[in-house]
Amino acid sequence: MNIYHINKGIGRTVEFKGLKAQYLFIFAGGLLGLLVLVMILYMAGVNTYICLSIGGITSSVLIWQTFSLNRKYGEHGLMKLGAKIKHPRYIISRKSVFRYLKSNSKKAAA
Repeated sequence: MNIYHINKGIGRTVEFKGLKAQYLFIFAGGLLGLLVLVMILYMAGVNTYICLSIGGITSSVLIWQTFSLNRKYGEHGLMKLGAKIKHPRYIISRKSVFRYLKSNSKKAAA
């Protein structure tokens, strides 16, 4: 008889080694872009040790920064931060206060 396991992760966000949601995609995209950069530098004729050191240093900075953002903002933190930046801090109304207080003459005549 076959035993089928129930998927208990339905509706949960994607997680890999502690990275959640958009941080996982930032991490993967950054490493892919870094790989392309190192390959371009190598094909351009830059010294191999310089290419490897640039790749190693920038990948360690990418890993450190991604995990620190994940720890600081959490699963939905970057989206909340982006929404906070898009909203205005305060609303400016340049109309005078008396314009809001006076009654409309068309309504009074009717």
